[in-house]
Amino acid sequence: MTSLSLKRLAVIALPMAALSGMATAVNAQEWTPSRSIEFVAPANPGGGWDTLVRTVSRVIQEEQLSDRNFAAINVPGGGGAVAWAQIARDSGNPHKLFATSPPVILVPLAGASRYDHSDFTPVARLITDYSILLVAADSEYETINDLFDALRENPNLSIGGGSAPGSMDHISVAGLASAAGLEASSVNYIPFSGGGDAMTNLMGGHVEAVITGAGESVGQLGEGSQLRALGVSAPERLSGSLADVPTYQEQGVDYTFDIWRGVMGAPDMPEEAVAYYEDLFAEMLETDGWQRARDQLGWIDAYQDSEEFGVFLDEQQELFSSVLSDLGLLRQ
Repeated sequence: MTSLSLKRLAVIALPMAALSGMATAVNAQEWTPSRSIEFVAPANPGGGWDTLVRTVSRVIQEEQLSDRNFAAINVPGGGGAVAWAQIARDSGNPHKLFATSPPVILVPLAGASRYDHSDFTPVARLITDYSILLVAADSEYETINDLFDALRENPNLSIGGGSAPGSMDHISVAGLASAAGLEASSVNYIPFSGGGDAMTNLMGGHVEAVITGAGESVGQLGEGSQLRALGVSAPERLSGSLADVPTYQEQGVDYTFDIWRGVMGAPDMPEEAVAYYEDLFAEMLETDGWQRARDQLGWIDAYQDSEEFGVFLDEQQELFSSVLSDLGLLRQ
């Protein structure tokens, strides 16, 4: 009997085997966590990763989307590299997730981490955030142009950020400076261990300004705040508590910068676990609790499933390689 005949026979004469296979696939899709999920923010409390981890964990609990707790864990150091090294050693663990954004591409490209996005499991892209430029509430700078005029006069003035040199905040402010007519490489960028740490140092007068994620700045702005926002990198004004912050483009600087944020897992995470988390996060984005939090933080929903997110990450690596090369920060 030919192999083609065997295939036809298998389809016609073995319906029970087909049903069994279908049942196995269904069971695989029905995987659920057997213990609490470690949800890692690769930085100190107060930054963009931390804000995403705690917001997602809270919404999942409040909306009763999972029977298991999502435990927020902060693992700071190396612009994310310390956490990535720990997670990389936990291959196959379906109970470990971490928040991710452009530094998972940028830090390895700059040579500061031996692990890059390809060493981990893409789970889902969730949102787009934007950069925001902050100064002290009593600062003499009223607009981004005031700040960059001062930088032209005194290049030693420092701008802090919550990511490593060559990483997200540095790239964001270097691009902004270039669009404003300065040399991108001339920005005196000071890295801190996270956005929260950067804002604390700004309030302490240790830097002239801070570039950070708009979402993570929300709790530090408003009436009576020690900080003031000069501009946001979005193409149009954000909603909620950041609605009064002008865009860079409104101030004559044609520049935008998106900060995508998502979730990744340990290396070689089982496919059935990935499917569970994909569905969970897609459902979460539809809840009232998430939408209230999203609008408060000025985030934009930008969901991608695991496969789409993986392709997107590869594209981002190619894009950022070019940017870092222009800044002279690409690892050779």
